[in-house]
Amino acid sequence: MLKKVPHTYVIIFAIIVFSAILTWVLPGGEFERTNVIVNGVEREIIKNDSFHTIESTPQTWEVVSAFFEGFVNTADIIVFILMIGGAFWIMNDSKAIDVGIGHFLKFARGLERNKFLKKLGVDNIILTLIMLVFSVFGAVFGMSEETIAFIIIFVPLAITMGYDSIVGVCMCFVAAGLGFAGAVLNPFTIGIAQGLSNLPLFSGIEYRIVCWVVLNFVGIFWILRYAQKVKKNPKSSLVYEDDEYWRKKNAGNTEELELSGSRSGWITYVITLVVMLVFAWQYPNSLLKIGNNEFSFPAIPVSTALFAITGFISARKSVHFFILNLLMYTIVFLIIGVMGYGWYVMEIATIFLAMGLLSGIAMGNDANRITQLFIEGAKDILSAAMVVGLAGGIIVILNEGKIIDTILHYVSESMNDFGKTASVGMMYIFQTMLNVFIPSGSGKAALTMPMMSQFSDLIGVSRQTTVMAFQFGDGFTNMITPTSGVLIGVLGVAKIPFEKWFKWIAPFMIILIILGFLLLVPTVFMELNGF
Repeated sequence: MLKKVPHTYVIIFAIIVFSAILTWVLPGGEFERTNVIVNGVEREIIKNDSFHTIESTPQTWEVVSAFFEGFVNTADIIVFILMIGGAFWIMNDSKAIDVGIGHFLKFARGLERNKFLKKLGVDNIILTLIMLVFSVFGAVFGMSEETIAFIIIFVPLAITMGYDSIVGVCMCFVAAGLGFAGAVLNPFTIGIAQGLSNLPLFSGIEYRIVCWVVLNFVGIFWILRYAQKVKKNPKSSLVYEDDEYWRKKNAGNTEELELSGSRSGWITYVITLVVMLVFAWQYPNSLLKIGNNEFSFPAIPVSTALFAITGFISARKSVHFFILNLLMYTIVFLIIGVMGYGWYVMEIATIFLAMGLLSGIAMGNDANRITQLFIEGAKDILSAAMVVGLAGGIIVILNEGKIIDTILHYVSESMNDFGKTASVGMMYIFQTMLNVFIPSGSGKAALTMPMMSQFSDLIGVSRQTTVMAFQFGDGFTNMITPTSGVLIGVLGVAKIPFEKWFKWIAPFMIILIILGFLLLVPTVFMELNGF
């Protein structure tokens, strides 16, 4: 008889208790820190050889108060999830996404008439293209939190295509994670790490592109193989029972919907176009950043002009297609905002909320109905938001217990007596383990790279190698560590229990970690451009 798997909340609480026990075992310690300017941004870094022990702060009743502080510290992600949930619930009530999925799958089935495409597998091509897009986003501008919003689109799509919610999560979150780990131009990881290591910004890009290709080839192959397995036997999925929620939600027959224009749809089109014209006038040019390159482009005026055309065509066809058009331009402006204006969760949540409100208006809903739908959506996704806050308590305990710097010091000291390859491997393992305690890539880079880059000089290894050890160590475990607010948020929205996700991704994670080490080895022995 199998034992019942603990609830996600129980697992998180157990980790918090374990963290508290560590504060009784490990001595307190801290590094002295100083502020430096890295790529035009002030960062706090550790002073070399500044570690010293301090009075330990064992945690007891704090395991309970940590929940409160965890909610406070992750408030931005929590509010982001609630706003996204409410906004998409308003849109989902219109059945626009159902209509879009239905027409998309009808189009995909039509492609199967092509013998070559049928042999390759149309679904495989679709999954691969979607994952490559999100992997590029992860590699170029570090897409992470943004994937939470896309879960509500891709999980229903995956279910309708005959897969499961895990495949839906892989289509955007895991794909972006592969790109994040194989970062080519990510300013939040590579940019900061190289800046702190006194390396030319984004140098060594040639080998990183090779690594990105290898990681995506292996990752997408693994995901496609799993997807085929689920399609052949849906009950083989670990989350088959959990996906009942999505199957019931997708049960509506979209073919019976009356697809026609509406007066409220036209009113929404005019309102949206006027607002976009105002923004186009205020921001005639956007300075878009891709890695270390910047270029000026009238992104908002061009997008507004295109919306004027596609919005008119879609509004004539039906209000459902107009709402899908709103969704498409929401994504377009999200990309412009992130690349050109440094948007984060507040701005992204705001633009999705505007999308939800406009969807409700386009459907002719009054203010009370839109409010009711928003509350229902926030309520439906509340458990996902709560898990993020609870997981934040883990970091609170480790910080309050004053042991994160102690762990950092002990591991770095243990690497002194190894050879080059073993030392690089230890740096990689160190960054991988540290990602559990410090999920922030930019924060971890600021803390570890000044020390690690100088350590690489002592053992005769390129600083680029150290940067890549950080890059891989920071990237892979974002997809498995329970301290990652983004992962917990994604799983909560997808209705996937953490323990089932862990069971699925653990073998994949082992393969990626081994692959990361194999990709590091050539940086030690081979003459690579930029190394």
